[in-house]
Amino acid sequence: MSGRVALGVAYRGTAYQGWQSQPGGRTVQDQLERALSAFVGQPVTTLCAGRTDTGVHGLNQVVHLDSPVDRDPFSWVRGTNRYLPPDIAVQWSQAVGVDFHARNSARSRRYRYLLLESPVRPALESAQVGWVFRPLAAEPMQQAAAHLVGEHDFSSFRAADCQAASPVKTLHAITITRRSAYWCFDFHGSAFLHHMIRNIMGCLVAVGSGRQPPDWLAEVLAARDRDAAAPTFPPDGLYFVGPQYDARHHIPEHTPAMDWFV
Repeated sequence: MSGRVALGVAYRGTAYQGWQSQPGGRTVQDQLERALSAFVGQPVTTLCAGRTDTGVHGLNQVVHLDSPVDRDPFSWVRGTNRYLPPDIAVQWSQAVGVDFHARNSARSRRYRYLLLESPVRPALESAQVGWVFRPLAAEPMQQAAAHLVGEHDFSSFRAADCQAASPVKTLHAITITRRSAYWCFDFHGSAFLHHMIRNIMGCLVAVGSGRQPPDWLAEVLAARDRDAAAPTFPPDGLYFVGPQYDARHHIPEHTPAMDWFV
């Protein structure tokens, strides 16, 4: 398989300084491109669907590359994984047309924040879940989240160093569920600003713990001012579930890690 190739990558982000390549080389992209170059035998560059921050995990990060060599789809998976560390693994490979672009072809993106509610901090799942020791109430958080669904100016939830051209984004849905001591906050949107989900999480937890009323989130949104929102929540429990594309590209939207994850 030569030409343009799409890969699905899962990773635990704890040990890395985010996705995007940096001079120090301690990023997921650096590790992936190093492995791909070793497998192919010459330098390889990739472009991803959505960059993640330090400590943020990926379940189905999609990248594309233009390969000068022929490889079978399964060879891309097994061959690249041979050179990757244990906390990063290629999940699948797919030949795509030159019109496919991992970032620009994505119609939407999905994230999940996994949060432990417990008097005691996480141990076995440390760095894989967020943590709150105060009891949370689902209904107030759901009421608050409803204010954010739709197309809005999300400046109040935007990091100071965000490079997005516009703060206007569309959130299709925010779903909040609970399983035992674990809360799942699912975000589905067109695209997301830098720290947007972590800043929203800080606000939702403030509402769920009773420190703010549900309508406060509408006030925060309308303020268009980062100082109006709660502090940024930790990255530990944030997962990039993956992008969604037109069916004609035949990009997988499910990986085995998602079965463990949910």
